[in-house]
Amino acid sequence: MSKNEALFSIKSFAAAMLALYLAMRIGLPRPFWALMTAYIVAAPFAGPTRSKAVFRFAGTLLGALATVILVPLFANSPELLSLVLALWVGGCLYVSLLDRTPRSYVLMLAGYTAGLIAFPAVNEPGTIFDIALARVEEILLGISCATVVHSLVFPQGFAPVLLARLDHALRDAQAWIGDALAPAANGNNSLDRRKLAGDITELRMMAVHLPFDTSHLRWTANAIHALQERLAAMVPLLSSIEDRLQALRELGVSDARWRAVLADITAWTGTRKDAIPPVTAQALREAIDELTPAAGRHADWRDLLQLNLAARLRALVDVCVDTQALRAHIGQGASGALPETAYHLPPVKAQALHLDRGMALVSAAAAVIATLAGCAFWILTGWPSGAAMPMMAAVMSCFFATQDDPVPFIKGFLVWTIYSVPLSAFYLLAVLPAIHSFEMLVLACAPAFLLLGVLIARPSTFGKAMPFMFGIAGTLALQDTNTADAASFINSTLAQLAGLALAVLVIGVFRSVGAGWTARRLLRAGWGELIRIGDGRHVPSVPEFSARMVDRIALLTPRLALAGPQQDLQASDALVDLRIGLNMTQLLAVRSELGRSQAALWALFEHLSQHFEARPHIEPVAEARLLASLDNVLRSVSAAQVSGARGTALASLAGMRRDLFPQAAPYEPSALLEKEIR
Repeated sequence: MSKNEALFSIKSFAAAMLALYLAMRIGLPRPFWALMTAYIVAAPFAGPTRSKAVFRFAGTLLGALATVILVPLFANSPELLSLVLALWVGGCLYVSLLDRTPRSYVLMLAGYTAGLIAFPAVNEPGTIFDIALARVEEILLGISCATVVHSLVFPQGFAPVLLARLDHALRDAQAWIGDALAPAANGNNSLDRRKLAGDITELRMMAVHLPFDTSHLRWTANAIHALQERLAAMVPLLSSIEDRLQALRELGVSDARWRAVLADITAWTGTRKDAIPPVTAQALREAIDELTPAAGRHADWRDLLQLNLAARLRALVDVCVDTQALRAHIGQGASGALPETAYHLPPVKAQALHLDRGMALVSAAAAVIATLAGCAFWILTGWPSGAAMPMMAAVMSCFFATQDDPVPFIKGFLVWTIYSVPLSAFYLLAVLPAIHSFEMLVLACAPAFLLLGVLIARPSTFGKAMPFMFGIAGTLALQDTNTADAASFINSTLAQLAGLALAVLVIGVFRSVGAGWTARRLLRAGWGELIRIGDGRHVPSVPEFSARMVDRIALLTPRLALAGPQQDLQASDALVDLRIGLNMTQLLAVRSELGRSQAALWALFEHLSQHFEARPHIEPVAEARLLASLDNVLRSVSAAQVSGARGTALASLAGMRRDLFPQAAPYEPSALLEKEIR
């Protein structure tokens, strides 16, 4: 047992006992709701505890308001009330799944809170306001006590954890730069590359808690968001550079001047902060510009690859300059010093990340079906304690809705809840009736709750300890501890376990999918976006597109590993799709400056849309047509009037050709310009 684990357990227990004491002194009907809430919102760090407290209170209040409105309206029709509550649960779950940040907890909680309050009170609709008010007060007490204790008693700041994760991502990026620019780079570390994408997505999720932290780091939130965007921009840049260098090696291009520039960039990015850089960023830009070939009519494939490489290297230098400045800014803010500059870059919104509305709808439908099935069983059997069945089915359907296959998680929750039943019975039927003072209650609860608190603090045992704790605290919260007997305990426990089992059954039939299925869906989502870019329906900004595709790569990485040796998945590279999409957006940004080449460009985009629409099964004829269209645009742009956009367009087209057809014969500039391909 570590010091931090013991401290977390003691603080959580103190907060829970304080909430329980205040609830009892105020005279709230179910004081153990306050105890359970204090444990639910507890987190090892002050920032996440505060944010969870705010989100949980907002969700509870919204759910209580819905209950107060809905139950009196439909109290005379149990079937209709069941349908309305199930739809409320499903609707809230659907909307919450469209926000992939911890803020989604608000609506998810609002959904199943309505069930927690309404189902046990349907027989007494006239008292629904009092019951809802009591639940809100009990939960608010638990939230407040947990927040105060974890914020004031030896608070553990979130800053060291976030900074460590940030520096880990920067080290991964720096290692990738060294590997990509090395003379003997082989590009075989795709898993490590995808891990950087995972780091970036995890940072986005963690940064949501930053405004609630107790450290100075919260004042640098804009800079942290800006640094995340720079890291996301590095992923396609480094991937492109790595591939272009490999292509030039395959063509036998080995220029000592390029090797010197690459070595200078590697040394510059790897230099310690207290060391003198061997070169400056401006010197690197000038060296890259000096080696950049002219974007002329007779530029061959080697020239175009070097043109693309130079553009990406220059962009990498710019991103690294921003990254270094942002990290220094964040370091100043974290130490309490006033940063020299301020960053007001708006972060990429959560809606810009990958959102699967189809799976959100399926998850919501499964929650509705599970809740309705529990209500139907309860109504048909007339089971007095049956209200717990739809209630627990709704809770479990929401808790694990983000998993590909929630069934194993719900089964684990069910198993450890069953294991908690003997201890729950002991506390409810033996300990509580024999206790006549709060001090004795604290002493009686201490052994079990302190031990469980330590296990909850450990990631390896959290998944077992939390449902065990939930089983005990939930039993005490849902029962009237003053009048509980063996019959009511058995009935209530069986209803809760039946609700968990029902969730397993319904989710298993309607909602469970495999990792391979989800991976294919993620890939198709990326292809679908490329189709929309190609036909002009949707042209996202470069930061938005990059953030979304990097997020998809992070989601794909663990699923590709779980999917097993499925060739159709392993052959698909989301990094390549990311590079193609960015090249497409760059071409669209400069299309108005390309003059007569625009007609050939629109024909190319039409063929690109058809290409991605046909994936993963593409006809050779369509491939040949797309390649010919690409070469046609390359020749057209090469022959166009000199403009600032021509170099950008040629670099993007060369990158796209290499990404789409890495094994194709080199581009030939000497061929006659083909007519526009229709």
